[in-house]
Amino acid sequence: MPAPVLVLKDSLKRESGTKVHRANIQASKAVADIIRTTLGPRSMLKMLLDASGGIVVTNDGNAILRELDLAHPAAKSMIELSRTQDEEVGDGTTSVIILAGEMLHVAEAFIDRNYHPTVICRAYNKALEDAIAVLDKIAMPIDVKDRGTMLGLVKSCIGTKFTGQFGDLIADLAIDATTTVGVDLGQGLRDVDIKKYIKVEKVPGGQLEDSRVLKGVMINKDVVAPGKMRRKIVNPRIILLDCPLEYKKGENQTNAELLKEEDWTVMLKMEEEYIEDLCMQILKFKPDLVITEKGLSDLACHYLSKHGVSAIRRLRKTDNNRIAKACGAVIVNRPDELQESDVGTGAGLFEVKKIGDEFFAFIVDCKDPKACTVLLRGASKDLLNEVERNLQDAMSVARNIIKNPKLVPGGGATELTVSSALKQKSSSIEGIEKWPYEAAAIAFEAIPRTLAQNCGVNVIRTMTALQGKHANGENAWIGINGNTGAITDMKENKIWDAYNVKAQTFKTAIEAASMLLRIDDIVSGIKKQAPPGAGQGPSKPKIETEGDADNEQILPD
Repeated sequence: MPAPVLVLKDSLKRESGTKVHRANIQASKAVADIIRTTLGPRSMLKMLLDASGGIVVTNDGNAILRELDLAHPAAKSMIELSRTQDEEVGDGTTSVIILAGEMLHVAEAFIDRNYHPTVICRAYNKALEDAIAVLDKIAMPIDVKDRGTMLGLVKSCIGTKFTGQFGDLIADLAIDATTTVGVDLGQGLRDVDIKKYIKVEKVPGGQLEDSRVLKGVMINKDVVAPGKMRRKIVNPRIILLDCPLEYKKGENQTNAELLKEEDWTVMLKMEEEYIEDLCMQILKFKPDLVITEKGLSDLACHYLSKHGVSAIRRLRKTDNNRIAKACGAVIVNRPDELQESDVGTGAGLFEVKKIGDEFFAFIVDCKDPKACTVLLRGASKDLLNEVERNLQDAMSVARNIIKNPKLVPGGGATELTVSSALKQKSSSIEGIEKWPYEAAAIAFEAIPRTLAQNCGVNVIRTMTALQGKHANGENAWIGINGNTGAITDMKENKIWDAYNVKAQTFKTAIEAASMLLRIDDIVSGIKKQAPPGAGQGPSKPKIETEGDADNEQILPD
């Protein structure tokens, strides 16, 4: 008699697991469907309303998903994917969600047929290894110093964005900025730190064509005493401090007992002498510009201006670091530790200009700047925000190419080549994993299919023609022109993708799909509040069922 009970319990358990899998897959597909229309150069824009009532208009996958507030944990996990992709390589945020959604979609049929998720994941991991091998085979090395090739690549990567209509402008800015801050690590390696050393300053007004990369740093500050201090200095000697140039206050409450009237004068004189001493230690090095992250008292301002030194106070730490990198100065913690080598002499010009209603200090024309500022001009704040998002993507693409100078075809050609190679290989796979492996190969076609949909062409005809061209594996560079929907050679049209971005997209999408497939139960750790009046009167007796016996742990109410 025990055998039927075991069968019943097992089927109950599997049923509950299948339900969770199905719910996870549905939630993931819903997230993918939200941003499916934002893939490609002819993509649609989304208008987002944020919590404060502001509006964001964008087709950047990551920016859209950041604003979503979804309750389902699987959907939240999908949103994290695009964030991971953005942090890691800065591009491909839409592709990774569409690909992960498709991987889960094709797995649904196997879950319904009671395939074990581990079997599907094993097949997916095998498909990922083979997909990366195909990428390595079709990748084309490029010369980073060839500006024309770099420009073409960055343009094709941001051609899908809103600023694609402005031609070479954003690509030029991105290449200039990333080549400026690139640092040689030796052994042919280069490091480009976009976050630390490239600052994007958005100033509404003017035209987008007025945007430029400054060979130095621009900060939203004016000199401390505009009437007395110079606002334009050629070849300035710059001293950077992160200490206050004012009288040091007591750590906690300080009491001073003054017995005679003259003591007050003595005390004030001591303060003045302390500040004068500080200023003289700085003035020994004949600086033209002193910048400090902390405060600067009126007295210190007087001493500095008397010696013809301009001063800027309360600067951000990050901006101070950028100025140090640009002009070759060293940030000093105490004025008495100053040395000649700490003075920055690399800047060609210090100038304060008024743009719109605000004053900006420019430290530009630096000899060998390792930090820079991108000045963006434009009609409105919304436009500038979108241009900034696109510029960040473009800089990430340029950085990826500098780090790993390899290209793969864009326009869905890479995915079709991978799909075709995996389909051919699936015939040699034995056992139950053959079918999920083949399904993963078909899932790769989601990218070119979505591109075709967003172009407005006949999807079935286009996909059939593309599959025919890729079936014999002759030309890996045939894909879809995202603007016209025509089937063309990506090499001729200069539609490329960075190898890093594609490899990261495949890895993130397949690993995330495998992780979501392995989830067979969702347990909430959130305490539910009892409704008012609950807990009074006799509780209803609980009848134990056969399904309850399957739970090994008894969870407290």
